[in-house]
Amino acid sequence: MTLRVRTGLPLLREGALFTDVRAALAAGNERGGFALVHFSVQSNHLHLLAEAKDRYALARGVQGLCVRLARAVNRRLSRRGRLFADRYHARSLKTPRTVRLALRYVLLNARKHEAAAVPAGFVDACSSAPWFDGFARPRALIFGAERARSAWARSSDTPAPVVAPRSWLLRAGYQRTGPIDCDDFPAAT
Repeated sequence: MTLRVRTGLPLLREGALFTDVRAALAAGNERGGFALVHFSVQSNHLHLLAEAKDRYALARGVQGLCVRLARAVNRRLSRRGRLFADRYHARSLKTPRTVRLALRYVLLNARKHEAAAVPAGFVDACSSAPWFDGFARPRALIFGAERARSAWARSSDTPAPVVAPRSWLLRAGYQRTGPIDCDDFPAAT
């Protein structure tokens, strides 16, 4: 899914605003058949990978997440009104290949938008990549992940801002089409 923020707002990846956005994502990560599995926060939009038991659960889950995000951002910026420019864009992923491409796109999206922001060997701290266990290289060689997880642990009592995937496609199926390296450059899915 993609959620675009209205123009004229500060960058979502910056300091305290990102902390509030990530906390809102964590607070709404599992509700009524909806589970947020991965996310990437960019300057003016968010990419999300979620699982839902049906269309209704997806719609209600995204609606609840959007309300939480809007309240958090509006509170931080002392503003009122709509946060998102339009409705969310969602796409159903049905094959191991499309799931792998979507994982790579979401987890490594900062390389596409801000290539200098994420040096080689590092993962984007403004995404759920630090909690992703499916990278091709050993966890000790994925730089920045431990630091991001430690910062999260200091600020929250939950182990991760996302929920572990339940579907076979997101747990293991994507690996059938090859490993994901943290230095990959995401192509459009």
